[in-house]
Amino acid sequence: MKLSWTAALAASLAVMVAPAGAQNKPAALGVGVFTFVSGPAAAYGIPGKNAAELMIDEINAKGGIAGVPIKASYVDEAQGTEGVITEYRRLTEDPSNQVMIAALSSGNCLALKPVAEQLKVPTIAWNCDAHQLLADGKSHYYFRPNGNTIPEFVAYAVYLLQRKPDVKRIAIINPDYAFGHDGAQIFKAAMKALKPDVKIVAELYPKMGTANFQTQISRLLAAHPDVIFSNLWGADLENFVRQASPRGLFSSSQVVLALGETVLQRVPLPDNVIVGVLGDGWWLSPDAQRDPATKAFVAAYKKRYGQYPVFPSMKMANAIVYMKAAYEAAMKKNGEKWPSRDQLADAMSGSNVRTLTGDTVTRKDHEGVVDQIIGITTKSPDYKFPIISEMVRYKGDSLIPPSGKDAMGWVASLKPSFLDAQPKPGSYK
Repeated sequence: MKLSWTAALAASLAVMVAPAGAQNKPAALGVGVFTFVSGPAAAYGIPGKNAAELMIDEINAKGGIAGVPIKASYVDEAQGTEGVITEYRRLTEDPSNQVMIAALSSGNCLALKPVAEQLKVPTIAWNCDAHQLLADGKSHYYFRPNGNTIPEFVAYAVYLLQRKPDVKRIAIINPDYAFGHDGAQIFKAAMKALKPDVKIVAELYPKMGTANFQTQISRLLAAHPDVIFSNLWGADLENFVRQASPRGLFSSSQVVLALGETVLQRVPLPDNVIVGVLGDGWWLSPDAQRDPATKAFVAAYKKRYGQYPVFPSMKMANAIVYMKAAYEAAMKKNGEKWPSRDQLADAMSGSNVRTLTGDTVTRKDHEGVVDQIIGITTKSPDYKFPIISEMVRYKGDSLIPPSGKDAMGWVASLKPSFLDAQPKPGSYK
């Protein structure tokens, strides 16, 4: 008993004389990571989770954040929004879980935002793109460092018109839920503003999980569009590409696949398909290739998972870089003391963070301003799959509405001269 008491006393004295900064730090930084690890959306969710695991392992191997290791709790969004909210509340009730990275689904983000504000928990929306999320400009705890649907789909309209200025007839095939309908609305509004004489000749919205696209492909061929725009993704996009290629759809029309980068390693996309990464997260971009940290991440990802990262992987990795930078900035401002949740949120607001693929500027409304990378598919002697060439990197601040501005009204107000101010395809070196 005496030995135990002496050991206990020694331990308590050690805590008493520990440096203030060390005493202030937690044993671990708990982080909730929300993504899909089952169901159709796991096509994006698992690459995101893979990136989170890899980034956290690498940060912890280097001592964590200011000596504090990260301990992640992963939540599967496939359980539905009610379950996601329940898990969010459960995790945030534990004060050791100081920050949430949530979520992939825009629907889940929209549902979680008021909860984050109520519970005062810094939350990083790592993938959800819905431009409506931060439109009220009143968020204090919710942050989106990876951009939204307005600059993402305006960028495709700009690139298309730069490459194919004489386009007249456009068809759209998007998934039948908010992301698909919002994407179509934004793209149509941008095209109408930048080239008023364009005509929409077909709009198709297949249900998520569609296995057979033959009817839709027939309708697209019959419409004779100059351009087919799509933000299909996951298994839907793979099925569409595999069925559309043999029927000549990619040779009869210019195809724009807004999320096409994610299937480059999985399906044989032909040359000259316009694709991008919904942001700047292309691991083979010139900026990424010039950054030793990015090249090391890509090599480690390939070694661990047997494939190269796709843009959801890069978005997750960048979200963790963003979180780490916020902690370091908050500690610097706080005399190297471990920050509270409020101090962490304050550090995120208005920040400028160098990520693995570019810079993220967080506006006062917590909207992240990031560049948009778009190009066309081309064969490469260095890889067994198509890569992106003829790239352009559009500046994020040129494609996003000002804070407080009606987003769709801003898109509709664009003029054809807007194209002249943008960098041209192939200019990104």
